[in-house]
Amino acid sequence: MLELRKGIDILTEIGGVKTLDEAQSLFDQRLDEANRAKLSRITHDEALLTIANAIAMCNPDRVFIHSGSPEDVAWVRAFALERKEEDRLKMPDHTIHFDLPQEQARIIDRTFYIVNPDEEVSVLALKIERDEAFEYVKEHMTNIMEGMTMLVGFYARGPVGAPATVPALEITSSAYVMHSADILYRNIFAYFDQEAERVGVIFKNVHSQGPNRPEDLPKARVFMDRSWLTTFSMFCTYAGNTLLLKKGNHRFAVDLATYYKVGKELSEHMFITGMKGPGDRVTFFAGAAPSGCGKTTTAMAGNVFIGDDLAQMWIEEKDRTLRAINPEKGIFGIIKDVNWDSDPYLMTALREPGSEVIWSNVLIHDGVPYWEGCCPEDEIPDRGINFQGEWWKGKTDENGNPIPMSHPNARVTVPGKSIKNYSVELAEDPAGVPVKVITYSGRDADTMPPVWVARDPDEGVAIGASIVSAATATEIGAKGVRRQPWANSPFIPGPLGDYMRAQFAFFNSPIFTDETRPIMAGLNYFLTHEARGGSGKGLLGEKRDVRVWLSWLERRAHGEVDAIETPIGFLPYYEDLKRLFKEIIDKDYPKSLYDMQFSLYIDNLVGRLDLQEEAYRQEESVPETIFEVYQRQRQELLALKETYGPIVNPDQLIEAANS
Repeated sequence: MLELRKGIDILTEIGGVKTLDEAQSLFDQRLDEANRAKLSRITHDEALLTIANAIAMCNPDRVFIHSGSPEDVAWVRAFALERKEEDRLKMPDHTIHFDLPQEQARIIDRTFYIVNPDEEVSVLALKIERDEAFEYVKEHMTNIMEGMTMLVGFYARGPVGAPATVPALEITSSAYVMHSADILYRNIFAYFDQEAERVGVIFKNVHSQGPNRPEDLPKARVFMDRSWLTTFSMFCTYAGNTLLLKKGNHRFAVDLATYYKVGKELSEHMFITGMKGPGDRVTFFAGAAPSGCGKTTTAMAGNVFIGDDLAQMWIEEKDRTLRAINPEKGIFGIIKDVNWDSDPYLMTALREPGSEVIWSNVLIHDGVPYWEGCCPEDEIPDRGINFQGEWWKGKTDENGNPIPMSHPNARVTVPGKSIKNYSVELAEDPAGVPVKVITYSGRDADTMPPVWVARDPDEGVAIGASIVSAATATEIGAKGVRRQPWANSPFIPGPLGDYMRAQFAFFNSPIFTDETRPIMAGLNYFLTHEARGGSGKGLLGEKRDVRVWLSWLERRAHGEVDAIETPIGFLPYYEDLKRLFKEIIDKDYPKSLYDMQFSLYIDNLVGRLDLQEEAYRQEESVPETIFEVYQRQRQELLALKETYGPIVNPDQLIEAANS
């Protein structure tokens, strides 16, 4: 059980400010009159002590209190340009930010949970003892902002008043980080005290890039103090390491749901989107997928877009529905392969005037951004400036490897309201949206069908627990997979067994009725012809097919289509898909393709179950329920194999279901 407020509070111990009187004395000394006046409107004790101790530890020359006013928002943008953390581009309100060439992604090898003695963390995570973390932070963050300006922002991870919203402080010396926070999160300075009082906790984040030199990167660290809900980030600028409101605070939200709100709330690495069904009804989905597995594509396929990355969910007791909010109000998304064909709504925001955009680590030529997959080859400039400096076609690194025009993890930060299918009204509603479909996606060339629905909540949790991603040659046969439980595993602080137990409790909650309990489904867009008896290595489908899979799930959630019961769950009938392919995307759907996509390859499926069970057996405290699900599915699959052989086609599955 995670214990809050256990052990020393590192920030307080280093800063040394223990009382509000001491905090006020420090503010009088270190803040100018205008910023003292703004801060005087904040009365929450913990917030004030956090700010005071951050000032005492980091020792900035100046402190800027960000009230969220139009004037303060404009000041942050201008300061980012003044400090050269961003530069203007040709499009109005577009800027470019470059991280150091050596820091283009999350520094997972230097990201640690601060733990107390005998406190367990996920087997997929790194940890550091509290005493050791204290010494490191004290050595490297003391005076780290000397000669710099500290920016203090007051944000909420969700709409004001929503049950799953948590207020948070973002304290940084980077104007780029604060500018990003303004696009992605709600500045709630005017409501901070009341939200902190209502929720009972606040998340606290302290960051400084320091001198921002390559030689400092080896000592860069991201520390997450689970007991005190505080993150520390130093000597880095990439937003995934520094915009701590995002994945750093997501981890704290996972902890709160796992240990303090079991059966009531979940914090998930999921998109939220609404699909139109018959009669223009809108059915909301929340779905998880690892990077590169179609998450943003699925989110953008919706008619009513709410979010592409994170979801805070709870069970609303009044109407017994699953409700979800997006803790963010914008997108910090990978730009690779975004183009007019795949993402027209996003491209409109990026290529036409009217939206504020921060680009990072793309190619800039004459003030215009370019990136891998953006456009035809003949539209790519021959030269420009990118994340490595000056770039030209054919440029190679010291080992002779081609340098791409943009980094594979190049990003855009853009407000949700700039996306045509984004609903500001619903995204800002503290009641959240009612979710009827939960999806889990992986990247699987040879095993799972494009879409299937769990027969019960336990099997639904098992779908999430069994997500797989990029193939390797070391796990199952020649193909192999990499496990990505719930697509949330990098952000689960505690043991996976604790998190899994919370999942079972939530989706089996007696608060749900048969009508309100969401259906839980799997999606897989990556089956190949080669793996399913066809010719060539291409995919068994197209990117636009996702709208059909979602439309079938939308109708299944409302009981409007029947399904074939199989050992892995319910599969669609051919005639339903054939009709939807024509209605939704005006595409013919041959029976031969359906048979290839929805046949069960028994040996692959059993091998996948064996992989998952073996992995979970190595961890302590994993609920026995998961093994019961795997065993039941294994027995049913082997019974099918005994009757029909190693490959069972849909007609045989129908025959078996009716026998």
